[in-house]
Amino acid sequence: MPLSRSAGEWHSLAMKTETWSSTRGFLMASVGAAVGLGNLWRFPYIAGSNGGSAFVLVYVGWVLLLGLPLVIGELALGRRGGRNAVYTMREVALREGRSGAWVAIGWLSILVPLVGITYYSIVAGWSLNYTLLAAQGTFRGISAEGSQELFGALLSNPLRLMFWHGLFIAIVVTVIAGGVRKGLERASKLMMPGLLALLLVLVAWAAIAGDFGRGMAFLFSADFSALTLDGVLMALGQALFSLAIGVGMLITYGAYVPQHVSLPRAGTIIAGADSMVALLAGMAIFPIVFAVGLEANSGPGLIFETLPVAFAGMPGGVLLGTLFFVMLSLAAITTGFGMIEPAVAWLSRDTRLSRPLATLFMGFLTWAVGLVFVLSFNVWADVKPFGGVLSEMGLFQIVDFLVANLLLPVNALLLAVFLGYFWSLASARGETALSGPLLRIWRALLWVAPFLILVVLWGLLRDVFP
Repeated sequence: MPLSRSAGEWHSLAMKTETWSSTRGFLMASVGAAVGLGNLWRFPYIAGSNGGSAFVLVYVGWVLLLGLPLVIGELALGRRGGRNAVYTMREVALREGRSGAWVAIGWLSILVPLVGITYYSIVAGWSLNYTLLAAQGTFRGISAEGSQELFGALLSNPLRLMFWHGLFIAIVVTVIAGGVRKGLERASKLMMPGLLALLLVLVAWAAIAGDFGRGMAFLFSADFSALTLDGVLMALGQALFSLAIGVGMLITYGAYVPQHVSLPRAGTIIAGADSMVALLAGMAIFPIVFAVGLEANSGPGLIFETLPVAFAGMPGGVLLGTLFFVMLSLAAITTGFGMIEPAVAWLSRDTRLSRPLATLFMGFLTWAVGLVFVLSFNVWADVKPFGGVLSEMGLFQIVDFLVANLLLPVNALLLAVFLGYFWSLASARGETALSGPLLRIWRALLWVAPFLILVVLWGLLRDVFP
């Protein structure tokens, strides 16, 4: 088939059955999928611990130089293919005269998020459970020790974890089964404005009742002496992971984008909104933590152990805690959509299964596999199958490590190589509508991207393979 077809003609060959009904719906769904639990607790902390606004400036630079070109590239590939990640990479490589081995990107774009949601759903279940606990006033008067015991009681109870893990999967499956417009887009249009509204309310509350000055100083005071090489690498890795590059979501969501939508503009909005939410989360969290004399720490402990104590010491703490965990749950759910949709898009188009059945199958599969990680916190807590640097990791930690530190960056690397070196400029121009200097700058940045991702990969694995 000649490569001289227009983008619109090429696009129609993919036999797409459904597209986003509006640009707003597409953007809401994409931002929602990118904004996850890690944005709300990891980014603010590492920014504050690595020079504040000095780190933020470096992070923004990486988003513009590395993240944005790859976001645009993934969306363009998805729209070019028009179906699912596997079909896209197989057909795009074939039409470019490239090796069929590039389909590996498509398979990884399904495997990585599918494996990810099997354990991500456990943490998302914690958010749902803590929403109920906050609304019931459980945090009222709680001490640091009591908060640790409360969280420990959740982890030690397999039936309780199974229920909340299952509820999260059920919510995601129900929405995804409804299709792109009636399910995914409709839910995102409701949830994302709600998430942003709650976040702004929490920031306002933190400004009034929290230690806002100290919180802002922690996040935004520029201390370039605290910005080490490790901090620069963290900013680079955060730019990749926060934007969901290599996770399959962007390729899959890009397949539903109508031809009239500007992908460079959409990519800029997605990258900007994702970073804005992460910063607003810090502005909401740290003034509250500092106001009651607690120390900020990274990871789940900040959310599920430190913050309940902070809410207990704040005026209106019951309402404040409830709003916070509702917001956290919304972020988890919209990210869950983007994690399971790539697999559903593949199964419902490349097999005879209808979309509802494909969604149900994938939902049951992720729920069943997730039970392994539920049990890794209690019944199988002593199961640590590997030696060396992995010897202290349980099943949950091992899979999280392999996905976040190996599979995801490897797929991002392969995508960067394909976009920068193997996708023709004519095809890229047809989908991105970039031209002249902007097209040349975009392509030049993609030439550099693989080397930067290799640096990130080295940074993630250097402790494992010193």
